[in-house]
Amino acid sequence: MSRFYLTTAIDYPNGVPHLGHAYERLGADTIARYRRLRGDDVQFLVGMDEHAQKVAQSAEAEGLPPQEFVDRMARVFQDTWDKLEIGYDVFYRTTDPRHQAGVRALIERIYARRPDDFYEGVYEGWYCVGCELFKREADLVDGTCPLHPTRILDWQTERNWFFRLSRYRDQLRRHHAEHPDFLQPDTRRNEVLALLESGLEDISVTRGRLGWGIPWPRPLSTGEPQTTWVWFDALPNYLTATGFPGEGDRIRWPAQLHVVGKDITRLHCIIWPAILAAAGLPLPERVWAHGFALFKGQKLSKSAGVAFTVDEAIGRHGPDAFRYILLREIPWDADGGFTWERFDERYTADLADAFGNLVSRVLAMLQRYRGGVIPEAPETPLDRAGEAAVQAYVAAMDALLLHRGAQAAWDLVSEANVYVDRRAPWGQAKAGDQAGLDETLGALARALARLAGLVSPFLPRSAAKLAAALGLEDPARSSAAWSTTTTPRVAGHRARQIPVLFPKSPEPT
Repeated sequence: MSRFYLTTAIDYPNGVPHLGHAYERLGADTIARYRRLRGDDVQFLVGMDEHAQKVAQSAEAEGLPPQEFVDRMARVFQDTWDKLEIGYDVFYRTTDPRHQAGVRALIERIYARRPDDFYEGVYEGWYCVGCELFKREADLVDGTCPLHPTRILDWQTERNWFFRLSRYRDQLRRHHAEHPDFLQPDTRRNEVLALLESGLEDISVTRGRLGWGIPWPRPLSTGEPQTTWVWFDALPNYLTATGFPGEGDRIRWPAQLHVVGKDITRLHCIIWPAILAAAGLPLPERVWAHGFALFKGQKLSKSAGVAFTVDEAIGRHGPDAFRYILLREIPWDADGGFTWERFDERYTADLADAFGNLVSRVLAMLQRYRGGVIPEAPETPLDRAGEAAVQAYVAAMDALLLHRGAQAAWDLVSEANVYVDRRAPWGQAKAGDQAGLDETLGALARALARLAGLVSPFLPRSAAKLAAALGLEDPARSSAAWSTTTTPRVAGHRARQIPVLFPKSPEPT
């Protein structure tokens, strides 16, 4: 059993979760479920980034103290992830006293190891509250942040503590060269390599005018107290959640995978590794930077007003359908579009007509022709198609190409549906071909057993129902789930019919 520590970026709780938040959590949850299916000891971390200027502004707009506001929003986020069956192990918050103690310990560790990595300086520049970052002129489009074009940038001049990021350029270049899989996909890796080639600037890591945050351990030489910059507070959550600076970091750190959006790749693949290097700590093994989930061609953004609620999406066809369709429709390695029309088309074609209908037909035939008992049967071409589907699935999921993993599972769904029509078990029964009927039903039952495992990361509720219908344990809770997926042994099990997994419904309005 291998340990697998997986994280997502932590969310700013200045608004309710939208499609972009859900896309990242669903992708990461699917990876976590796949690794558990394979037998790994998985630790899956999600959480909230609470010490941001825009969070303080949102709290003020609602007339609430920041802590009361984020406590309320934490319940909103957790409720949303629960509705989507996000199987996280830890929901971590940057207001957690353990995190705040860990951040201070990390800063002091850098002061002790590399005392001149922090120095005082004056920063002038345009600040984007949406990104919580200073922006260079080259970063702007028509004088605005391209990610938050509706926000007015604030010109700020402050004396702060700086981190000597420029010192780590060559070390980071070596790390990327020696670990080509550190950042994927390749488009994101090439962007970061280009940044490293162009040189790095030191960064301001404190703020003097924002009281909502973790106090920096040391004042400026003038005696002025400083607050830790939100990203120097947020990035260490992956480390402090393991128990750092106690013994827990030696158990779970480093992370095997950080899942982040492409807009924060520089922070996770340049600034975060530099912080860890300064502290003498291991770097994460891998970072995956997914693209944007676009709704009707636009990036979802609270500030730009392009959003819909996750409850709205779940209400359309249920949580399993939303999970599968979102990850099938939007490539995990690029931007992808999403519309309600396409959502409904995919639901009908993939879930209702293909998968759901296959399950209903096979279970009904087992009941009708064999009293629900799955017959012993020799290997068939459908079994070989199942083996090929598992191989393609593993290759795709190991490469984190989730949309291709789903495609591999649905290739088996298609093969099984073709097999039903080709073998025509109703005709075999009518002709009295009992051996042929056993062969057909046995092969189809084995295909369903494989599919219960393969679809479980995408459709956890439906997979559990299918497994139970075949007399198997829920793949999410069974230590034998992967062996059943690769080598299904279901002969003699008593199958039972279940309600239609994905009923067709009237067109949503």
